[in-house]
Amino acid sequence: MNKILDQRLQVYRDQINGIVGELHTLTIDIGHKELQQTIGDLRDRINEPFMFVIVGEVKAGKSSFINALLDSGKEICKVAPSPMTDTIQQIIYGEKEEVIEISQYLKKILQPVEILKEIAIVDTPGTNTIIDHHQEITEQFIPASDLIVFVFEAKNPYRQSSWDFFNYIREDWHKKIIFVLQQKDLMNVDDLAINEEGVRKYAKEKGIESPIIFPVSAKDELEGRKDISGFIGVRDYINANITGGKAPVLKLQSNISTSKNLNERIYKGVLLRKKQWEVDGQFRKDIQVTLDEQEQKSNYQVNTLIENLLASYDRITLKKERELSSGLSFVPLLKRSFSSMFSKKESAKEWLNGLAGTLESDLNIAMKDRLNVGVVDIADSIQQMAHMIDLKIRNSQTILKENHDIFSEIAEKRTAVIHDLQEAFTRFMNRSENFTDEELFPGHENLSPNVATGSGIAVIGVILATVTNGMVFDITGGILTTIGLLFAGVSVGLQRKKVVNGFRSEIEKGRNQLEEEVSGKLNAYIANIKQKIDGNFDEFDQLLVEEEKQILMIEEKQQSIKQRLETIESEIA
Repeated sequence: MNKILDQRLQVYRDQINGIVGELHTLTIDIGHKELQQTIGDLRDRINEPFMFVIVGEVKAGKSSFINALLDSGKEICKVAPSPMTDTIQQIIYGEKEEVIEISQYLKKILQPVEILKEIAIVDTPGTNTIIDHHQEITEQFIPASDLIVFVFEAKNPYRQSSWDFFNYIREDWHKKIIFVLQQKDLMNVDDLAINEEGVRKYAKEKGIESPIIFPVSAKDELEGRKDISGFIGVRDYINANITGGKAPVLKLQSNISTSKNLNERIYKGVLLRKKQWEVDGQFRKDIQVTLDEQEQKSNYQVNTLIENLLASYDRITLKKERELSSGLSFVPLLKRSFSSMFSKKESAKEWLNGLAGTLESDLNIAMKDRLNVGVVDIADSIQQMAHMIDLKIRNSQTILKENHDIFSEIAEKRTAVIHDLQEAFTRFMNRSENFTDEELFPGHENLSPNVATGSGIAVIGVILATVTNGMVFDITGGILTTIGLLFAGVSVGLQRKKVVNGFRSEIEKGRNQLEEEVSGKLNAYIANIKQKIDGNFDEFDQLLVEEEKQILMIEEKQQSIKQRLETIESEIA
């Protein structure tokens, strides 16, 4: 029966070992070296006996407690007035006494003591030791432990360093803990009872519902006063709860519990990392929505400008068309021809030239007024687009902090990307060349000198004023040139219909050109600025893509590990 049970436990042990191996690979994938070390240590100790880890302050009596508990008649753990435990000492069963140096911080002590066939005992440096690295070493050993024996000095179990270390053990690892008040022989019964109750109260406040506390005296035990030493209670607890065939199952359960704890820590970290990714994704969508909305507002300003330009254009050209049509009637034209022959009154040709001249001046004045107002609104709208994006970048929300215990490197990477984005966008806003577009506005040689009068995003108004004025007056100039050619040589009323139709045709062509070219160029300029702004987010977008893949991979592995650990746990229970 025992053989069958041992075989079954070995199967579970192998399964747990495989799962812990996957957990170890997962920590490698996420690049967390401390977790890699912790899980590696856990995996190395899966096949070791049930492990007691003895912790407490320097001079609390840990080494004396171990010597008394093993009751071997020898001083296995050295006891001296000054701290002697300068390494972790793992005491395990061996047919003969032997000390094996594992590293400068860890040694194994083999002893032929019966109780060590079922348990191993680990003596650790004091939690308040001043020797470098000892507390970190102890903390690294805690995850692989199966039971924590917290040893207090009976006369003062309230030192802060002890309870701070207790918090680490309890909150981070949820380890099973029993308390020992050592050196009770130095206290009277009443004071000891007070301190025992004080430890019980502290432990309950920190989440242990029924604290197990043993007041003991290693001195009494080692000197043969076993009836009053308190060690009978400790041994009864060990016999009832750990030894006698129960230790292997408890060891498996402890391994499962620690593996679940580690997996849960990764899970909580991934939840936070995923939340950051979701917030960043929403931030990116917000940027895109803002760009789209501001582009629409800027395009609306362009449409308003075009409508106002065309309204002025239509009003002035219609007035001139009526003057032309009326003036080219036979009688008025004939009068001008005869009058010019016998007086200084203007001829028909001079009248037409004058009409063309007033058309040009009227258009220039009206167009310039409309442009000055409209360009300011468009420039303001584009500048607002950039300023809004700049503000949103500076107010991006950080959830995953750089001090996160697992994903600090990812948090630091994200912080660096956001910082680079902020700096790059500030440079983008301050560089005038980002807002010029000579390819979009060819033929405007006077653009560069005008840009020199502004800086950064402020040049948008200068650029738009220069370009739109140039475009509009180039268009109107072309119209007037064609109309001037049309007017040349007009001398008889029979040409009236041809001239008026030609005038109307050129005016219509100019109107369409004005609407299409100005609208098209300005809308293309707005779209180009929007694209340039969006281009600043390329590195951030790549981070989002990489994060999505990483989070999905970690979630799948973490959930698989969780389900299999829970299955084995339910079968062992």
